[in-house]
Amino acid sequence: MAFFTRLSVLLAVLLLNGCERQDAPPLDQQLYVWQRQWTPAHDAALRDSHDDFSTLRVLALQAFSQAGWSRARIDPTLLKRDGRPLIAVIRLDGQLKKLDRDEVTAQIQQVLSDWQGQGLVLSGVEIDHDAGSARLPVYREFLAHLRAALPASLPLSITALPAWLDSPELPALLATVDSSVLQVHAVSDPRRGLFDADQARQWAWAWSRITRKPFYLALPAYGVALLPGDAGAPVVESEVPIERVGKRRELLADPLQLSELGARLRADPPAHLAGLIWFRLPLVTDRRAWSLTTLAAVARGETLDSRLGLKLSAQDGLYDISINNEGNLDSAWPERLTLAVQGCEGADALAGYTLQQQPQMLTFTRLRDGRIAAGGQRAIGWARCAHIDQGGSNVHP
Repeated sequence: MAFFTRLSVLLAVLLLNGCERQDAPPLDQQLYVWQRQWTPAHDAALRDSHDDFSTLRVLALQAFSQAGWSRARIDPTLLKRDGRPLIAVIRLDGQLKKLDRDEVTAQIQQVLSDWQGQGLVLSGVEIDHDAGSARLPVYREFLAHLRAALPASLPLSITALPAWLDSPELPALLATVDSSVLQVHAVSDPRRGLFDADQARQWAWAWSRITRKPFYLALPAYGVALLPGDAGAPVVESEVPIERVGKRRELLADPLQLSELGARLRADPPAHLAGLIWFRLPLVTDRRAWSLTTLAAVARGETLDSRLGLKLSAQDGLYDISINNEGNLDSAWPERLTLAVQGCEGADALAGYTLQQQPQMLTFTRLRDGRIAAGGQRAIGWARCAHIDQGGSNVHP
């Protein structure tokens, strides 16, 4: 009987081990650096992102349909000091009437040569071209020409569109490059939103059934504003303000939604999915991008949480009133803030809030939308009072 008992236990252990799913390897996390003009803010952004993102894909050169060629003004000193693998991204406007392969190749070779002359070591080249499906054969011929012109040791990748999934030309196109980056954000009418997690996951699985090479997903960590356009289609405003009359409609990729997608992809990754590339490296000066704290928390798979609190700084009865965010998730400005007070001689709200004053209560009410970065704070007003009871005050999301 003891023999059969031991045999039963052994079989049970073997069955459990056989059914146990091995942990999927962590997905590689990379960053696009997409600013055309680098600023001193890039120094801190690169330094603070270093431990969480393995590779930088840096905008190097753009070709516009009307304005011609434009180089990004990078800081090679910062990139050399950063030391992460560096991929130069060449943006070719999808509205270009044609791809002059000799001219485009010459422009790319020149910018790569210039970067290398500045001491930068390249780990690859990425071509970002939103070609229509009907133009994929021409695009494939261009990529084959470029592949032959570049050093064989320099990997070539492309940014790809989900719209290409229906094209019979896609397998031949993907065969010309070493990897692809499937862009699953802002791929259609931006009025429908910047991102749909379920749709992105479906596209990723569909892509994995076509490609036999590594691919990445390009994911959003930013927002835009939509302004009324002359021809009905909206004008998209990013970090550079556009002088235009009309109400702005703000769109922002939801970190919680992206975090859930990341967890699902880690648990059940499509074949050949090599990692995620976030658009884009946020600077502290950005108005419509996640904070780096939130982006890193999403990349790590951390639980996201905003923790808003009241901060009072008092000197000789004058209180500066602020809201701070001690969590790792950027937060909207709170709708209302109530302060229990005594003996107030005066008070006022700062831009974005209005104040209602009562003998024992100050109420700050939000007038417009705004965000407090994770780890940041926002001043909303001041008061000259004998006493403010912080314990009796409340922040109302």
